[in-house]
Amino acid sequence: MASRRTWLRGALGGGALLMLAGCGFQLRQAPTMPFERIQLQGFHKRSPLQEELQKALGDVATVVEAPSQAQVVLESIEDTRERSVVATTAAGQVRELTLRVRFVFRLSTPAGRELMPPRELLLSRDLSYNETNALAKQQEEAQLYRAMQSDIVQQVLRRLSAARL
Repeated sequence: MASRRTWLRGALGGGALLMLAGCGFQLRQAPTMPFERIQLQGFHKRSPLQEELQKALGDVATVVEAPSQAQVVLESIEDTRERSVVATTAAGQVRELTLRVRFVFRLSTPAGRELMPPRELLLSRDLSYNETNALAKQQEEAQLYRAMQSDIVQQVLRRLSAARL
């Protein structure tokens, strides 16, 4: 009886694997870009978004310094982080915050021909706040900003992969 159950579990597990393989499932891979060399410009010095974007692009294209070496230029028009108070207590203490990351960019050739008009990516997250846990909430805020930045980088990569040269 026990061997029959073991055989049945194995058959069901094997069937599930075959169905998963047959549906076309595959792990997420880096998108393929229609260009080989890109220049990033307009970012603030030591911009964390630029650093993460360079790292992500390094897997699929070469990031160059001079526009003359690039096939395309990704220009940062706006890269801001905002923090606004949404709710306060009767005593005037902050109760809830909204964090926003806004990134506006455009893609063009080094000669100036626009390949992608300005696009805006805006992400926001709500954060409850408690004065007694201020240090923990600062760390949570920094973690939320990093997560939103990573999400923006992934969205930019998907948009760049769809660009037409």
